[in-house]
Amino acid sequence: MKHVLAFIFVIVVGGMIIYALQSNDQFTQYGDNDPRQTTSDAYINRDVRDTNQDVIFGESDDLESAPANTVTAIVADYRSFDTLGEITVLFISSLGVALLLGGVNKKRMALNYTPNFMLRVGSRALFGIILMTGIFIAVHGHLTPGGGFPGGTMIASSVLLLYLADDQFRTKVTGFKLLESFAGMTYVIIGLVGLFIGGYFLENFLPTGTLGNLFSAGIIPIIYVLIGLKVGSEITGIIDNFLTEEAL
Repeated sequence: MKHVLAFIFVIVVGGMIIYALQSNDQFTQYGDNDPRQTTSDAYINRDVRDTNQDVIFGESDDLESAPANTVTAIVADYRSFDTLGEITVLFISSLGVALLLGGVNKKRMALNYTPNFMLRVGSRALFGIILMTGIFIAVHGHLTPGGGFPGGTMIASSVLLLYLADDQFRTKVTGFKLLESFAGMTYVIIGLVGLFIGGYFLENFLPTGTLGNLFSAGIIPIIYVLIGLKVGSEITGIIDNFLTEEAL
């Protein structure tokens, strides 16, 4: 019953936050912004494939890359292979920590304090908000500043909060390992599909849609979601290894 009440509380608080932001005149409505805030002048004024075509936010379609965020176009499209290398470095770091600190029989490391009831309940309420914010950041990385790396880090930070606020909490490590493997494998498979279809590894082979729409920019949003899942899973695994110890 308490889990149901906690879930309802998170939904209500999240709805209140969204309503407060939507009603605040200091915040622009979603999608109602000047694209020059997130893109370079050269990118937003000209289509890279047709220098005579103006690019208009919310109207132009079938662009070469098509994310409203130029940083995303570079990180998850033009140098996506390099980004794959970056998450591989993170994977190697996570693997190294697991080899040094991991084990079969492990238990939660004892804390120097006992978290009280309010801390436990409050942390679980914040967990849902932080988790959903991280997912939002990862999913909308091609439209606004953010993406898979900050989104995945926020997801892992929500798990860290539960570790610090509850001396009995421990994640289902096996599930995170499977999620990490799935995300990394899918990233490579998408790259191979681009190689066979377009002739280049990680070629953006899906329709790029309309600039500024959620479903646009081809494979870029998919890549960013996979990066968010992989980064979040790997950092969560590192957290678990540091905050557990061998069971005697």
